[in-house]
Amino acid sequence: MSKKRRKTDKNQLSIFDLLRDLSEKTSETTSEGKFKIIDELRAAMRTAIKDCPLSVHQIAGEMSHLLGQTITKEIIYSWTRASDEINGRPSRHIPAEFLPAFCKVTGSNDPLIVMGRLTGLFVLPGPEALRAEIQKLDEEIQRAKSRKKKRMRFLREMEKPNG
Repeated sequence: MSKKRRKTDKNQLSIFDLLRDLSEKTSETTSEGKFKIIDELRAAMRTAIKDCPLSVHQIAGEMSHLLGQTITKEIIYSWTRASDEINGRPSRHIPAEFLPAFCKVTGSNDPLIVMGRLTGLFVLPGPEALRAEIQKLDEEIQRAKSRKKKRMRFLREMEKPNG
């Protein structure tokens, strides 16, 4: 028995083609100030905090544990504050060595994606993260199936003749 080969769309890009195209776009000549990404980094960090189930105080505590030094919620707020100056002094930026701990605790790689994008690097989740994402999707599917089942029962009840 011979295997049938699936026809592929010759216009469809593979993931590798897509990554190559994105890499070529990032390697083009840079304009002045293009690499000043602090506002984008701060926005990504604020979104990560907002989407994280932990409070800022808890994030600070977890980061302190991972880094072996004290991080407070005030320090985190200083890293994410939108203004460039506070009381006439430049605002603080998150130290690069703290960024992995921040991403680990918040569960968001977006700040790292911001950091790598301009140099043509791409952040992809590891196997454990992919497994967790797959599990989350499976749970969403189960919830959707359950909602569908309830609605089907309700529809059958509505359509029953009175009597």
